[in-house]
Amino acid sequence: MKQNMMPQAFHVMTKPIGPICNLDCEYCFYLDKEKLYPNTQSFRMTDELLENYVRQYIEAQQINEVTFAWQGGEPTLMGVDFFRRAVEYQYKYRRPGMRIQNTFQTNATLIDDEWATFFKRNNFLIGVSIDGPPELHDKYRYDKRGRPSSDAVIRGLEFLQKHEVDYNILCVLNDYNGDFPLEVYRYFKALGAQFLQFIPAVEHLGGKNVTDRSIRARQYGQFLCAIFDEWVVNDIGKIFVQIFDISLEAWLGYPPSLCIFSETCGNAMAIEHNGDLYSCDHYVDPNYYLGNIMETPLKEMVESPFQRKFGTDKKDTLPQYCRECEVRFVCHGGCPKNRFIKTPAGEEGLNYLCAGYKMFFNHIDQPMKLMCAAIQAGRPADSIMPLMRQKKQQQQVPQRVGRNSPCPCGSGKKYKQCCLKKTGIS
Repeated sequence: MKQNMMPQAFHVMTKPIGPICNLDCEYCFYLDKEKLYPNTQSFRMTDELLENYVRQYIEAQQINEVTFAWQGGEPTLMGVDFFRRAVEYQYKYRRPGMRIQNTFQTNATLIDDEWATFFKRNNFLIGVSIDGPPELHDKYRYDKRGRPSSDAVIRGLEFLQKHEVDYNILCVLNDYNGDFPLEVYRYFKALGAQFLQFIPAVEHLGGKNVTDRSIRARQYGQFLCAIFDEWVVNDIGKIFVQIFDISLEAWLGYPPSLCIFSETCGNAMAIEHNGDLYSCDHYVDPNYYLGNIMETPLKEMVESPFQRKFGTDKKDTLPQYCRECEVRFVCHGGCPKNRFIKTPAGEEGLNYLCAGYKMFFNHIDQPMKLMCAAIQAGRPADSIMPLMRQKKQQQQVPQRVGRNSPCPCGSGKKYKQCCLKKTGIS
């Protein structure tokens, strides 16, 4: 009997406009995918293909909560009517009791009242790409004429806020903004954003080489540590940072829900404007072409031996250095696309960001354990913030403070009767 290789749930990033975009961001890895289709006159997904895809995607899912992820390029270039039809097809083909969700990744420069009204009415979750304050964002994110894009992005974000559309911020970390963690984090807070994702830009040039724009591994770790230290004393339960949430899952004993940190992958594919399916958004390459949904059923490609092996290779090719690592339970080697450097022992397959991951995950170990203990005791995670503030104050106490001196925390008590006593030092 044939073993069922179909995952309970799988995810497809949908590229209805392919790699076409109205911006020309320097680090964008997807713009050159246009070269895969050299004779293509139009990168717009047809209505026939859209309906076929929606039907197949729904039919292939074995769960009753299905998420459509719309990306690009820049998906707003398709026009709002395309997505109205997509929603109509979703209602047409969904099973009784099935919940349909839509996520939409955009640079926000074309969002207006019409778009925001549509998103709100249909409960779309919008991912807005912003790389920090204008002086940081505009370093690499500009339009086809080289003009800065930050003003247009903020204008689009304000339309989303005006219509109370759910959104999160996706910030690409590069060599430039990676040196300004608190400026970036506080800027997003000032915008009113509550949900943040920080995505490291790693542009591989072959061997161990990356572009100058790429964030450095330790720079990435230092960035995450800096914003975590601010978040853990002020913003638990108010600001939600994806990598912090994923980390807490791991410390609680749950498998990480984000593919880059899961033990295996292969359940997040990408579909192009013409129906071509690829193993992953980062592997839109002829070597990882699975087929076309107009010729081969989506379900068959998802459960193909090639795709299942693509997913298990992440675990099976993990270097010994990673298998013995103290933070493997949360990292699992990271995304395979970044596993191109050697371990200290010379073994191939170490993640370029390894030093940053190790720095960050070790840095957050104690507060993560405190949050886990609070949750397991029935208390909210933010209940640890007073303790974390206290620890921060203790770390800032100058060495010259005497036992009988006023406590620097401002309590009015002597240092020995206040923060020194709380440290357990007699």
